[in-house]
Amino acid sequence: MTAERVNPPELSPPTGFSHAVVATGTRLVFLAGQTALDAGGEVTGDTLPAQFERALANLLSALRAAGGTPADLARVTVYATDVAAYRTHAAELGRIWRELAGRDYPAMAVVEVVRLWDERALVELDGFAVLP
Repeated sequence: MTAERVNPPELSPPTGFSHAVVATGTRLVFLAGQTALDAGGEVTGDTLPAQFERALANLLSALRAAGGTPADLARVTVYATDVAAYRTHAAELGRIWRELAGRDYPAMAVVEVVRLWDERALVELDGFAVLP
C-alpha cells in the first residue's frame, strides 16, 4: 500500500493520529472489533492501558494474518467505556501504540460507549487496512 498522511495546516496539529489517509492498494482488510480477549476467550488486564495493549495486539495479529502490517492501517476506531480515563492515560496509550504499531498513524477516532460486548472490557479497537 502507499499511504499519504494528510494533515492540513488549518487544522490543529494531530497527536497520535492523522487527519486523513489517502491509501492506494489492491486489497481491503476490514478488521473486526478486538478487545483484550486471550486465546481462551477471557478478558485480560484490569487497567485501561493493559487492556488497550492486548486489544491492539489482537487487532495487529488479525491484520498480520491477513498479510498486512501496521503501516497498512488506514482507519482505526477506539471504543472506550470511559473517555476521561482514556485521556488520563493518553501518554501511556500513545507509547503502547508506538511500540506495537509504529509512528505511521491511521485516521482515528475515540468514541465513548456505555459498555462493550464483554462487560469486563474497557476498550475495543476496529478498523480497516489497505494492502498492496
